Amino acid sequence: MSDFSEELIRSKTEDDQEESCVLSGTGMYFPWLQKHIDTVETGGKKEKDFAQTTSACLNRIQEALLKHQWPQAAGYMHSYFQILEDSDSHKRQAAPEISLQHALYLLHHGMLEDANRNLSRAETWRYGEKSSSQEVLINLIQAYKGLLQYYTWSKKKMELSNLDEDDYAYNTASQTMLNHSWKTSVNLGALIQTPGVWDPFVKSYVEMLEFYGDQDGAREVLTNYAYDEKFPSNPNAHVYLYNFLKREKAPREKLISVLKILYQIVPSHKLMLEFHRLLRKSEKKDHHKLGLEVLFGVLDFAGCTKNITAWKYLAKYLRQTLMGNHPAWVQEEWNSRKTWWPSFHFSSFWAKSDWKEDKALACEKALVAGILLGKGCRYFRYICKQDHQVLRKKIRRIRKSVKKHSIVNPGL
Repeated sequence: MSDFSEELIRSKTEDDQEESCVLSGTGMYFPWLQKHIDTVETGGKKEKDFAQTTSACLNRIQEALLKHQWPQAAGYMHSYFQILEDSDSHKRQAAPEISLQHALYLLHHGMLEDANRNLSRAETWRYGEKSSSQEVLINLIQAYKGLLQYYTWSKKKMELSNLDEDDYAYNTASQTMLNHSWKTSVNLGALIQTPGVWDPFVKSYVEMLEFYGDQDGAREVLTNYAYDEKFPSNPNAHVYLYNFLKREKAPREKLISVLKILYQIVPSHKLMLEFHRLLRKSEKKDHHKLGLEVLFGVLDFAGCTKNITAWKYLAKYLRQTLMGNHPAWVQEEWNSRKTWWPSFHFSSFWAKSDWKEDKALACEKALVAGILLGKGCRYFRYICKQDHQVLRKKIRRIRKSVKKHSIVNPGL
């Protein structure tokens, strides 16, 4: 073992046992460093010495990084790679992962040029035959290089928007953008074909394709990302596809089909109210029925209980549905909720709290409560008893609507 290796191990022992996972002042956590060494099988003294040496070296690297001691970190990184060059093949194959983690740290701290150099070094690292996992790692490294190139492209795009098209500087900036877009496409293309969740890479790639007018290419990328069964379920994939189709002014039916899948994954997503509006405008009766289901689904979630828009939509749509002679639709949705919605939404506590915090919200909820639970509902009764000069007419209209449309005692 080299003098440097012995010094590292001895220094590590003297410091007694610095923790293998370190939390920085900014909250960055590095469990991968020691874990990467601990999971390597070692055998014999040579392997044990290697593990001790690399472990000590990596601890020095992480300590220097967390203290922003860049020259020391660079020195230890150089020593680490030298150890890999002189050591066992199993450890040499770990080098790209270490470089990627280091580059991500640099990116996090805005050191883009240093990160790019680190990624280039990791990208060109080769030893022996590449495994499938190493190939994915190299694709990921190249994709992060692509993100850096996209960042440069995006800055040039902003500069371009402020230049005259006849200006020489415009042509120069345009050519620079084109060069970066080509490099980015090459670096991102391989990764986004590999099953996984690649949101920032996909968004960057699609933005560039759209900018250069390749709508078909952008649509293909987003469609594959959303629908390819080899990829994990990802709500964002459907959001990206929906927003793209919306920009393209796609037919309503197409937009509905995309949001229908998003609804099945995340029924409380903020796009669900937009989904309801699309369903409401459709000419299909099953879409109208689904529109009611979507509103109930949104309000099933605690994070949506104060969403006044959702309550306004439900109050209005309940009346429309009942006036359209579809009380069975309302009853179907209510049957699965009548045991828990009263306490979840319509208790005396919520009536007092809502009236105090947001009277407009309280009025919308009172109308819904009255339709679903009748005029004996505590929430409805409390709101209707309030003497508020501005809302007096509105409360009177609420009483009339409940008397006319309540599913509990119709016609009372």
